[in-house]
Amino acid sequence: MRHPTRLGVALTLALATAGCSTAAGGGSAADGESAVRTASVTSCGRQLSFAEPPRRAVALDQTSTETLLELGLQDRMAGTANLKTKIPARYEAAYAEVPVIAPKIATAEQLRAATPDFVVGGSADLFTPDRAGTREELDALKVPTFVSAVDCPRGNPAGTTPFELLFSDYENLGTVFGVRQRAGELAAEQRAAVATAGEYASKIPRGADRPTVVYLYSVFNGMPYVAGGTGLPSEMSRIVGAKNAFDDVDEDWPEVSWEEVARRDPDFIVIGDLSERGRPGDSAAEKRATMTGHPVISKLAAVRENRILTVPGIELDPSVRSVHALGLLAQGMKDLGYVR
Repeated sequence: MRHPTRLGVALTLALATAGCSTAAGGGSAADGESAVRTASVTSCGRQLSFAEPPRRAVALDQTSTETLLELGLQDRMAGTANLKTKIPARYEAAYAEVPVIAPKIATAEQLRAATPDFVVGGSADLFTPDRAGTREELDALKVPTFVSAVDCPRGNPAGTTPFELLFSDYENLGTVFGVRQRAGELAAEQRAAVATAGEYASKIPRGADRPTVVYLYSVFNGMPYVAGGTGLPSEMSRIVGAKNAFDDVDEDWPEVSWEEVARRDPDFIVIGDLSERGRPGDSAAEKRATMTGHPVISKLAAVRENRILTVPGIELDPSVRSVHALGLLAQGMKDLGYVR
């Protein structure tokens, strides 16, 4: 059930005095940066300025939470929300330190009760009147908001890849929190992983067509949801030398028909395993069973010959984990014989 925003709820900002900041596992002290400074970044067309690093940040989704944890910022977090799958083992201890303000999407009341001084979201649709409140409403309460650059394509330089936008998020958050060194290291590590995956494209035999792929994200009420042309999987495909079979659909995850999947006859299929989410049709095993039992899809060569890869479903959306799925895709293409 969605709840309307109540602007009359008071917001008490928990800002500490300047000069008292401590590092958070790779934080400002480790970077050798002063906690007293003015930092400015742009997020989805909004200029954000900070006289000191946030101390009570709230992450509205798992993507944002894991990015902040990767940057070692758990002791700067006043809350997290909207956990979709299990937190990876490497974040468990840090995640346990962060209050969960909402198990699903946070409402305005839940967010305000956490008294944040900064709010981070992986997508703009988390900032609506019936969710956390609009960015304008939070601005009026002197709470700056950050939206991932990946979800703001019109506000970014033309031709900037989704991965580069993701890395710019790390760097901008590093600036905001005074952890530029750790953020820069993370971006560099993941750029190197993208470059390594990109080497597979050059190993496709000369003259061979790029193999086509369908990314099956979920099955709901018997209908498949696949990666369209605006989602991260299309960029992953380009990097490794494949082609998303639904590149022409101007959506991230459109619902299509099984007959349309069959018509496009992909060379291989990538299943997003969402078994931890627990909805019907989410697990990789259920998706495989659906395809092998379907009168049309079961006849596809990709299904008959088991040219099917499985990756964690959450990693197919932009996050700090996405380079892992990219590596699995690259290795899977090699295992299937598409690259030398």
